[in-house]
Amino acid sequence: MARYTGAVCRLCRRERMKLFLKGAKCDTMKCQIERHPYPPGLHGRGRVRDSEYLFQLREKQKARRIYGVLEKQFRNLYAEAARQKGITGENLLRMLEQRLDNVVFRANFGASRNQARQFVRHGHVTVNGKKVTIPSYQLRKGDVVGLSAKAKSMIVVRHNLDTIDRAVPMWLEVSAADHTATVRDLPLREQIDVPVREQLIVELYSK
Repeated sequence: MARYTGAVCRLCRRERMKLFLKGAKCDTMKCQIERHPYPPGLHGRGRVRDSEYLFQLREKQKARRIYGVLEKQFRNLYAEAARQKGITGENLLRMLEQRLDNVVFRANFGASRNQARQFVRHGHVTVNGKKVTIPSYQLRKGDVVGLSAKAKSMIVVRHNLDTIDRAVPMWLEVSAADHTATVRDLPLREQIDVPVREQLIVELYSK
């Protein structure tokens, strides 16, 4: 499986904002963007020439990095979103939100999307009672995401459930007693709280 293995904090610095890729560390002063609020590299503090293409590219990269999707996967998702009825940009964000690893994160089972993706890959997550090890698995309305018996007893999972206080989106229904999350409905744009201007991504790919 292809995945990004470089320094995660560099991604936040490149986008000049916190993408919350490392869980609780992003809320502390240990966050690199607090100490180095400029892009990484030798010319990070240099002057950048703003352009329409730059803004479009940065929005696309920001969305990719928030959800942990590589370029080829992202382009395929965009192509599928363009084929669907409705607004392409909103379709794209909706499909990203419906990924299994993202729902595990949204349900507060994982401290970050990277950790949630690892839980899925290691077989700790079930969908409708069956083990699924594909992080990009697209969930549908009515699907029930749960944790395996082994995962429920893991210290890291119990710590996440006890300490994480992120608000659960309206389109998800989480049962703390059963350690399950039910997809009540497909997410609407106003229920997706990612700082991404999806229209710029559409303009980039439409060229």
